Amino acid sequence: MLYYLFIYLRAKFGMAGAGVFNYITFRTAMAIILSLVISMLMGKRFIQFLRRQQIGETIRDLGLTGEQQKRGTPTMGGVIIILAILIPTLLFARIENVYIILMLLSTVWLGFIGFIDDYIKVFKKNKEGLSGKFKILGQVGLGIIVGTTLYYNQHVTLSREIVNNGNPVYNATERVVSAPIVRKDENGKKHTYVQVKSALTTIPFIKTHELSYAKIASVFGKNSIKVVTPIVYILFVIFIIVAVSNGANITDGIDGLATGVSAIAGICLGVFAYVSGNYVFANYLGIMHIPHLSELSIFIGAFVGACVGFLWYNAYPAQVFMGDTGSLALGGIIASLAIIVRKELLIPIICGIFLVENASVMIQVSYFKYTKRKYGEGRRIFLMSPLHHHYQKQGYHESKIVTRFWIVGIILSVLSIVTLKLQ
Repeated sequence: MLYYLFIYLRAKFGMAGAGVFNYITFRTAMAIILSLVISMLMGKRFIQFLRRQQIGETIRDLGLTGEQQKRGTPTMGGVIIILAILIPTLLFARIENVYIILMLLSTVWLGFIGFIDDYIKVFKKNKEGLSGKFKILGQVGLGIIVGTTLYYNQHVTLSREIVNNGNPVYNATERVVSAPIVRKDENGKKHTYVQVKSALTTIPFIKTHELSYAKIASVFGKNSIKVVTPIVYILFVIFIIVAVSNGANITDGIDGLATGVSAIAGICLGVFAYVSGNYVFANYLGIMHIPHLSELSIFIGAFVGACVGFLWYNAYPAQVFMGDTGSLALGGIIASLAIIVRKELLIPIICGIFLVENASVMIQVSYFKYTKRKYGEGRRIFLMSPLHHHYQKQGYHESKIVTRFWIVGIILSVLSIVTLKLQ
């Protein structure tokens, strides 16, 4: 909103300094600062409010060191994160941008589902919270909206260069949706580009690094590509959103873990969004240029700032827990961002912590059921799942576990960014 106000003031009254709002880097920096201020200042007051209302976490007895000290710690702190994301984004981003709209929707959508779950646990005294099938239904609903919008919306495009034969289309499902645009490179050479509609993603570590969903759909027959491609794409989007949001939810088991890992993943995706949305950087790196994507940097800046600000209160010993209000929203945000910047195949690396945490639960449960059928008694691979509880059982302090998981998350994010050149 401030973007439109200052641009209007500059055009109408020639207001000095208003033009700085044209720069994405400035607006991103302002979004980071404001989100930090909101989460840190509002966080203290919100925690006091939660304590007055006796909105505290119910701790299950898992036999872990220090868990009973956490009993009664205020929960539903995810509200702080969500507000610290929404307010700066609405103030500094161009909210007509389709990517901004999708991310605002994703944040509110999964945040609301998580809020209902926390509300049932806290106020209805039901430890199970919202039924798992309703959570999945909500996640699937968001996946359908995100996938359908990205596939069909005319403003979601890629930039293609018109080569010597005059054909910018790389596969049968691509469609030109803009007039030619002429740009000069650093040597002054002219290049002509058009925007096309195309369902593509990036394959890491591969020289021909683009994969068309149409190619996947072609296994069902070439004549059915146009019908099957959107179905394949939307189903893949649904799977990613469900998997990553649940992974973040499972990871949120000890103080500061999910918050820190999410901030690290957010920084990584912010780099991808900025370079893919910038023609100069995309051309230099030889990656796909996604028009209007750089605007997403404002949202990501607010997201990272909100996570870091919340970490002020969520780091060990936590003064507040985010609850499902925060964890489901964080996972959904990261999943949607990865899909939008067309790096969904990098999710196993970017979200490696979420993946391992999720996998540890599935392995533990599957192996327990298998051994119970075969031997009459259930056996375990880990001392406890998710994985962070396994290390707690081994005697590691929470802070050491969290710090080491953060370090692994940083390594994975750096490896993901390196893929920009390793192709």
